[in-house]
Amino acid sequence: MVGQMKTTLNLDDAVMRRLREEAARRGTTMTALVEAGIMRVLEPAPPYATERDALPELPRWNSGGALVDVANRDELYAAMDESES
Repeated sequence: MVGQMKTTLNLDDAVMRRLREEAARRGTTMTALVEAGIMRVLEPAPPYATERDALPELPRWNSGGALVDVANRDELYAAMDESES
């Protein structure tokens, strides 16, 4: 059996108004929303990245290598002009 304790919280008027509106919108009680919020804060933080959550490796392919040194503006422009003809 789970016990319940009655307590008093001092909430900002704007927070109380939003809490009341959200409870009505969800069709639940303000108590249920407050309890859910408190439980969320008290839950342990999930670990950052696990083996299971690791991102898949990016695909690789052979692009054939660079045709020109992209730092050399003249070679780059010449290669672009050749590809247009």
